[in-house]
Amino acid sequence: MTGQEATPMTAQRELLPTATGRQTVAALRALLRPRRRLAAAGLFVLTAATAIGLAVAPLLGHVVDLVTGGAPASAITDPVVALAVVAIASGAATAYGLTLIARLGEGALAELRERFLNRALRLPLGQVERAGSGDLTSRAGNDLNAVASVVRSGLPELARSLLAIGLTMAGLAVLDWRFMLAALLAAPVQLYTVWWYGGRALPLYARQRVAVGAQQQQLLETIGGAPTVRALRRREQHLGLVTGRSQAAVDLTMRGVNLITRFYARLNLAEFIGLSAVLATGFLLVRSGEVTLGAATAAALYFHNLFTPVNIALGLIDDVQSATAALVRIVGVAELPEPVAPPAPRTPADASLHADAVSHAYTADRPVLHEVTIAVPAGQRVALVGASGAGKSTLAGLVAGVHEPTSGSIRVGGVGIGDLDPSGRRAVALITQEVYVFAGTLAEDLRLARPDATDADLTAALDRVGAAEWADALPDGLSTVVGEGGHRLTAAQAQQLALARLVLADPAVAVLDEATAEAGSAGARVLEASVAAALHGRTGLLVAHRLTQAALADRVIVLDEGRIVESGSHDELRDTPDGRYAELWRAWSGRRDSDS
Repeated sequence: MTGQEATPMTAQRELLPTATGRQTVAALRALLRPRRRLAAAGLFVLTAATAIGLAVAPLLGHVVDLVTGGAPASAITDPVVALAVVAIASGAATAYGLTLIARLGEGALAELRERFLNRALRLPLGQVERAGSGDLTSRAGNDLNAVASVVRSGLPELARSLLAIGLTMAGLAVLDWRFMLAALLAAPVQLYTVWWYGGRALPLYARQRVAVGAQQQQLLETIGGAPTVRALRRREQHLGLVTGRSQAAVDLTMRGVNLITRFYARLNLAEFIGLSAVLATGFLLVRSGEVTLGAATAAALYFHNLFTPVNIALGLIDDVQSATAALVRIVGVAELPEPVAPPAPRTPADASLHADAVSHAYTADRPVLHEVTIAVPAGQRVALVGASGAGKSTLAGLVAGVHEPTSGSIRVGGVGIGDLDPSGRRAVALITQEVYVFAGTLAEDLRLARPDATDADLTAALDRVGAAEWADALPDGLSTVVGEGGHRLTAAQAQQLALARLVLADPAVAVLDEATAEAGSAGARVLEASVAAALHGRTGLLVAHRLTQAALADRVIVLDEGRIVESGSHDELRDTPDGRYAELWRAWSGRRDSDS
């Protein structure tokens, strides 16, 4: 769409939905349900590994008692050997348990990613445009990465830490219940810290995710529209918009850094309180003869060993909060209900196109089209002409099914756009001036339109649109890698590639939205010939960037402020005194003459 016509949509983005807490929990249950045995096995092995590791502190305490009791050096041999055995067994069991938990997490993550991408690729294009591609790309990139980071590193560590905390507290109770009570003095500070942090972190991270999405959207718009920005001398204004969105994201990030710093400072205070309490309890119990010095040493080691798992578990709350804010955005898309299929899909009778009293508005107070009615017989080419913002691209998007009209109907071969049979070939195909060349071989790129096409089919499609010469000149022909990291195609070549895809897809109706706009004058003439060849034998609706395209069409429709003001052949409209098209043609011809 042109910048002018996109303005109503970009003025206020309708972001893609985020999931509720109940929806997120339900989605997690669905992911974990088929992996229950794996989860149980991993939990069992990690529990065993942690229990084995807890033997270290009592063994060291026993060594202290032997030394303080004056035992011979040979008496220390058995506990030292036992320590080595414990270390090996605990390490081996921990490694195996973490492997099981990692397998659980990676499997669930892969399924979540597949659900998200599967649903994202089938979102209505109009919904994606209203949200802005930055919203979707930030979910597919930053949000999925945040969840993946927690699953790959946080989930195994959290499971291990929680087990260590629970079993260590049990070990303290076995030594003496008063040691456990002393250690629990740290708990109120820790719990308060978690409560304090949790109430502030989740809203902050949610806002940060939205801010990052808005930043990416602004960058995409500024970079994608760079030629227009330079032409209109709006560079400083757009830099200001990028700076403002970036600063908002940075400010929220720094608030998060400050929050996590205060979080860890409070946890350090809790550690000091707990360790002091355990040492004081040990001193009193040893002095009264109720426990040995070895038992007090084991209790101190137990609590000291709690520092790492407690800090890991509580510190992971930061990652979990961030991942939760990301997860609700991912689940919000992955769990969107599938569009209801028409009860009886139908195949169009022919390639005719009809738009009946079509009106459309991106926002209620900004109508773009007003009861537009057109009838295009099968095989005819119609050019849409008008000033920027006249509604040409909007009408093209409606015909292609990118948006649904606010009112009125669009039919292909007598069948409404929403009732077309999805199992057959697409009845309508859209090509815009923004053509994406996928990374891979030229053959793979072409086969996106028709996976079963032979090399001969691909060559014929390229030849039909006038691209065979440069395709044959590529280093490896159809096997040449193009797109990102490969052979770079020119703007005209990329458009010819898109037109070759159109030939392979063979839709009944082709909609071309300024498909030659990115090429220069010489390239445009080549592309106009390619367009004519690609449209041969099919119905075509062209948004004419250059009026030479309109001159070659069977009929020209002139739009002005969302209304049809003229309709007829190029010759008829050109020769109409004081006609809108005649005025545009004179201006166009004068500009061509001055350029030449």
